[in-house]
Amino acid sequence: MALTRENYTKRLVDDEIDELLDLFGAISIEGPKYCGKTWTALNHANSYVLLTKSNNPNSDYQKALINRELIYTNLYPELIDEWQSIEQIWDDVRTKCDEDGKSGKFILTGSSVPAKPENIFHSGAGRIYKLNMYTMSLFESNDSEGLVSLLDLFNNKNVAINLKNKPTIEILADLIIRGGWPASLKYDKKNYYKLPESYINDVLDHDINYDGVFRDKEKMRMLLRSLARNESTIVTNKKLISDIDDYTNEENYKVSRNTVLDYLNVLKNIHLLQDQLPYSEKIRSSVRVGKAVKRHYVDPSLACAVLGLKQEQLINDLELFGFMFESLVIRDLRIYIEYLGGHIYHFHDNNTKEEVDAIVELRDGSYGAIEVKLGVGKIDEASNNLLKFSKSCEIQPKFLCVISGMIDYAYRRKDGVYVIPITALKP
Repeated sequence: MALTRENYTKRLVDDEIDELLDLFGAISIEGPKYCGKTWTALNHANSYVLLTKSNNPNSDYQKALINRELIYTNLYPELIDEWQSIEQIWDDVRTKCDEDGKSGKFILTGSSVPAKPENIFHSGAGRIYKLNMYTMSLFESNDSEGLVSLLDLFNNKNVAINLKNKPTIEILADLIIRGGWPASLKYDKKNYYKLPESYINDVLDHDINYDGVFRDKEKMRMLLRSLARNESTIVTNKKLISDIDDYTNEENYKVSRNTVLDYLNVLKNIHLLQDQLPYSEKIRSSVRVGKAVKRHYVDPSLACAVLGLKQEQLINDLELFGFMFESLVIRDLRIYIEYLGGHIYHFHDNNTKEEVDAIVELRDGSYGAIEVKLGVGKIDEASNNLLKFSKSCEIQPKFLCVISGMIDYAYRRKDGVYVIPITALKP
């Protein structure tokens, strides 16, 4: 019997876990702290061990340091939480999967990559499947009514629905500041900011040195602020360097550049940042296609926490609000399209500087182009931008869509562009 916790809220990833446990000997669920990995894994496990580092001689961690065989229960699926604390666990699991070839033996969870990957000798290919997990989407937290499916758009279905609840600017601000952290769902809204704020403090106090390398806390704080100020934009490493360091010559610049690259790598390794890669496959001229990634905080609440934003400050700066709303939408689109087996990208034209906020692509190569607008005033402009983009494509997108915030109905325009409120969307 699975170890499902009381009041567990089903996640989209639950269905994929069931499928993968039937196919692979083990799965490794990777994602940020507090996103619900352990609770979700327990929903599929029959035994578990917790390898969080501890000095308690009776802890699973200390037992594993003495003899790793002490932690294996042979009651499958077995959850090994924070497995990366002892890197050799990976090779153990691979070996145990090879012993009898049975599927569904282990679930590994971790909130960072191993500090010493050189201690892992086997890739786990064919035995251990790596699965990304994120914070909750609005559909998972019951903040989206789920009346429009992303698949509906790919299938060219007509859409004409009205929401029961109209999203106000205050509601959207609260959803951004709260984020998709399962634990925050029970908070009073005056306390929404506290979990993301605590997360950032933990990162600065502990996580930035997860691999035993000391890093400057204040420089990392300045980098986090620069990334937050540039959320949902293409920001160069040179700009990030200028925000955290004063350099006077080429030699100093090289040192600063190496520092920033290291710090960015750390933030990815602890799953704080998520890259949105550029899209180019279906564009006629590859010369004009930008190659830069967009860097997003894994949840918009973290960017707000870094900048100390609460509802009032966000509402009083609508330009910044727009960027944070885009971050919220990209988070949800990433969850939805990966649930459907696809990927999310962005498009940037080097010549005209025109952009498309999101390209969502299914496994068969079909794709849709999406613009994100907080209010309704720029829907015409966004639609025209999408139609212009479509004309430049060798293979036409399956759909064009504007995702908005403060709108309580979904429809299809005469030019064929969908207009969908984010609080209506589901996979």
